[in-house]
Amino acid sequence: MFKIGQGYDVHQLVEGRDLIIGGEHLPFDKGLMGHSDADVLLHAITDAIIGALGLGDIGHAFPDTDQASKGIASTEILNQIFLQMIAKGYQVSNIDTTIIAERPKMAAYLPKMKQNIADILQISTEQVNIKATTSEKMGFIGREEGMGAQAVVLLKKI
Repeated sequence: MFKIGQGYDVHQLVEGRDLIIGGEHLPFDKGLMGHSDADVLLHAITDAIIGALGLGDIGHAFPDTDQASKGIASTEILNQIFLQMIAKGYQVSNIDTTIIAERPKMAAYLPKMKQNIADILQISTEQVNIKATTSEKMGFIGREEGMGAQAVVLLKKI
């Protein structure tokens, strides 16, 4: 049995925050604002897994009103959802993602992001695909006011 889920996340770029995407700290003059570390890529993947399992969304699982999760690393959020997925008898078959940002360039960081995701989900890096694109200077992402990410995940019954 297979289940598919899709995830989407956006966060505003602000000064005074670290930029963390795919569990990697990227050198940049701004970071993403959020209740957690605001890792848009890991949030999109987490939301896709939650969706495939039929458990609502990341905002339900980790509400921004919960002080216990304030400042939490998105790697920990993904790990907690991974444990729920395993408990329900599923594993990741594959993940396909897209990061949408004007800057910084992501290519040099993608292999380490893939490794971080594969390590958390206990899969091969060959089962993780990450694409990066811009919005061609259009909209809030194009004006460098924020970043976004999309993810699709296929789960299979263990």
